[in-house]
Amino acid sequence: MTSRLPIRILAMCFVASLMLSSCGTDSKDKASGSATPSKTYTWKLVTSWAPKFPVLGEGAEKFAQWVDSASAGRLRIKVYGAGELVPGLEVFNAVSAGTAEMGHSASYYWVGKVPSAALFASFPFGLNAQQFNAWYYGGGGKDLWEEAYAPHNVMPLLCGNTGVQMGGWFNKEIKSVADLKGLKMRIPGWGGKVITKAGGSSVTLAAPEIYTSLERGVIDATEWIGPYHDYKLGLHKVAKYYYYPGWHEPGTAFELLVNKKAFESLPSDLQEIVRTAAARANIWVLSEFEAQNNTYLQKLINEEKVQLKEFPKDVLVELKKLAKEVAEEETAKDAQAKKTYESLMAFKKNILEWNKKSEDAMRPYLE
Repeated sequence: MTSRLPIRILAMCFVASLMLSSCGTDSKDKASGSATPSKTYTWKLVTSWAPKFPVLGEGAEKFAQWVDSASAGRLRIKVYGAGELVPGLEVFNAVSAGTAEMGHSASYYWVGKVPSAALFASFPFGLNAQQFNAWYYGGGGKDLWEEAYAPHNVMPLLCGNTGVQMGGWFNKEIKSVADLKGLKMRIPGWGGKVITKAGGSSVTLAAPEIYTSLERGVIDATEWIGPYHDYKLGLHKVAKYYYYPGWHEPGTAFELLVNKKAFESLPSDLQEIVRTAAARANIWVLSEFEAQNNTYLQKLINEEKVQLKEFPKDVLVELKKLAKEVAEEETAKDAQAKKTYESLMAFKKNILEWNKKSEDAMRPYLE
C-alpha cells in the first residue's frame, strides 16, 4: 500500500493537470474570440475601382497579399474590381449584408446612407493627409468613424489617401470669381455644392464619361484626382488649363470596410494582422500617389506643354467662404455629422498652430 500510493496520486495529478490545462486553453480561446489556429478563412474584398486600377486597385491587391503572407495563408482574400461581383457604388451595402467580408472605397459615396460619411473622406478646405492621419489615430477620428458605421454592421479602417489633389482642368481661364458663373464642371459632393453657390453648375460623371464630355463641350471643366491619373485619362488632350491647388479635396482618405460580425469571428491574431495590413496600405497608397504625381506633373509640363495655373487668391478666399456655408448647412441636418465636423474643425485649429511652428517654419529652408 505505502509503495503504490504515491504512484496513484501522481497519476491522478497528471491526468488532472492535463484536464485543467485543456480547460484553461478552451477558456482563453473563447474569451478572446479565437478559433482553432490551423483553421483557414477565404474572404471576398469588393472595391469601387476598376480592376487593377492604378494605386487604389493595386493597394487593395497588396493589402490582400500582405494579409496572406503574415497569416501564413490562414486568411486569404480575393479582390474584386467594380462590377466583377457588385457595382462600385454598392460596396458598402455588400459588406454590410455580408455578401463580401471586405470592401475598399471612399466614404463620401455613402452620404445618403450615413450623413456624416463625407467627412471621413474629404471636404473642401478640410484636412490634408498628414492632418487626417493625426485626427484618425490620435484625435478621436477612429472612434467617430466606427460609431457612425456600427448600426450597419460595418467596421471601417483607414486605408489610403490621395494627398492634396489638383484643382482640375478648364477650357477657360479663371481670373476672378466672376469666371465661375455659368461654369459647368464635373465635380461631385460638397465641392459641387460650392461651385453651385458660386454661380456655376456641378455635374456628376463616372470616369469613362469625363474625357468625351470635356471634348464635346458638355462640361467646361473637370476635376479628377492628380497628375498621375489625369495623365492616364488623357485630360491634357481636351483641356487647355490645369489649375491648382485642389481646394475641394485637400486629402481624400480611403477606407477598408469590414463586416463586423465576420471580423469578430476571426482569431485575435488575424484581427491584428488585418489592422496592421490596413495601416501599411494607408502609408503605401499615399506614398505611391506622392511619388507618381511628381513624376507625371513633370511629364505634363515638360512633354505635353500643359499650361499650369494657380487659382487667384480672391477666388480661393471666396470658395473657402462658400465651403464653410455648405459644411454648416450639410452638418446641421444630422447630429452625428455635426459632432464629427466639430471634432474635425477643433482638431484642425489646434494642429494648424503646431504646423506654423513646424512644417510652415521649415518650408523656406527646404527649398
